[in-house]
Amino acid sequence: MAVVVLAGGVLTVVHERSNSDDATRREVVAIAASIANEPSTAEAIVSNDPTGRLQPETEKIRGVTGVDFIVVMAPDRTRFTHTTVDLIGKPFSGNIDRALQGETFTETYVGSLGPSIRAVTPVTDSAGTIVGLVSAGVTRAKISDQFFQGLPLIVGVVVAAFVVATVGSVLLARRLRRQTLGLAPDELRSMYEHHDAVLHSISEGLVVFGRKNSAEIVNDEARRLLDLPDGPVHRTDLPESLQQMKSGTVHGELHVTDNRILVVNQDPVMWEGHRLGDVLTVRDRTELQGVMGELDSVRSFAESLRSQAHESANRLHTVITMVELGRPQEAVEFATADLELSQHLIDRLMTAVSEPALAALLLGKVSQAAEQGVELSITEDTALDHAGSVTPRELVTLVGNLIDNAIDASKEAEQPWVEVTVRDSASELLVRVSDSGPGMPADVLERALTRGYSTKSGSRGLGLALVTQVVRRYHGALTSEITYGSVLTARIPLDRPA
Repeated sequence: MAVVVLAGGVLTVVHERSNSDDATRREVVAIAASIANEPSTAEAIVSNDPTGRLQPETEKIRGVTGVDFIVVMAPDRTRFTHTTVDLIGKPFSGNIDRALQGETFTETYVGSLGPSIRAVTPVTDSAGTIVGLVSAGVTRAKISDQFFQGLPLIVGVVVAAFVVATVGSVLLARRLRRQTLGLAPDELRSMYEHHDAVLHSISEGLVVFGRKNSAEIVNDEARRLLDLPDGPVHRTDLPESLQQMKSGTVHGELHVTDNRILVVNQDPVMWEGHRLGDVLTVRDRTELQGVMGELDSVRSFAESLRSQAHESANRLHTVITMVELGRPQEAVEFATADLELSQHLIDRLMTAVSEPALAALLLGKVSQAAEQGVELSITEDTALDHAGSVTPRELVTLVGNLIDNAIDASKEAEQPWVEVTVRDSASELLVRVSDSGPGMPADVLERALTRGYSTKSGSRGLGLALVTQVVRRYHGALTSEITYGSVLTARIPLDRPA
């Protein structure tokens, strides 16, 4: 800023000096022309005493206008007037050829009074004949004096501009430091390079929101996990459950989107007691959740087997005791009664359900429900020949979570029961799970389909969110009814092979 102001001041001085010379030229031309155009000037030149008539008048004009000399001369250069009386009658020093040709001109010439800017113009009589010449001029010394008299004003303006520029620079620097949190330009560059490298290399999604809920930073992983579009990102572009998150601290929340299960953390960004925005981090837990679901299924099967082994041991002891008591017929009837019922269910499911994983899941859930005091029945119209593009893992996730939720809900009744139907038709896969629980109205179901909702106290509840993830993936529908009990029905369109 100092260099700019100084350069501006120098240019102003040069321009003012040039303007001063131009103004002097215009002034001396005007004075010389005014005197030459007066008829009395031509009459005095051709009179017997031109000096006597012209000298007083030219000195009076010189005193009023402030020029340094006014010379009226004959065409042969003989001076009739001059500021220095001793020079009257002597030849004029300077160029007059152009004036003798009828032209008015200016020049810078070193004359008897030193360097000066002068104008020379012809004097003509009534017939148009040149009878004399008039020259008016101002010395360079006087022009310089006038220029230096105005120089303090220019210097004052330059100094004032420098002060304003300095104050502006200080205020601008302070503002920039506030906006950059006190970081210097090289520190900002280094930080940007490091942060850019980190943002593209980390395996977590990162979104930094400003005060207006628009994202200031979005890395590649965040766009992939949240299916965000290219370009600017706002909170309204996030999945529905994330849009409902309020500003503040969130740690380890599970959110279910159409394709993924995400672990979300959020922390506010504070500076000097003011909230600047929020930092949102997202981790993919889809595969881990799938593995945990399979582990839960295996654990459930193991618990079922343990329960059955314990029950079988009790029944075996009962049969042995009855034989020892001499009642073999009753022992045989007791041993085969439950076996026939269990074998009938196994045979029916293995025949009606073509997917082994689903058949095993249903058999395991029957035993698991019985262990918890819940009667779980598989309807007679259960039959699955083709699940379309739904994978066995997705089928287990869909049916297993609906049954688990139904078992938990049914326990609120005095005689808890759960009824399951799984069948396919020409156009759709239908999964219907009914229970003796209180049921779920439409608004409760809507909340249950979002992240983390649960009707069970102290539970984060991902079951129905996982169910709706599978249903929506295949453009299906999940509905809730309260008829003979609480009924949840999932319908998925089937794309059967030709």
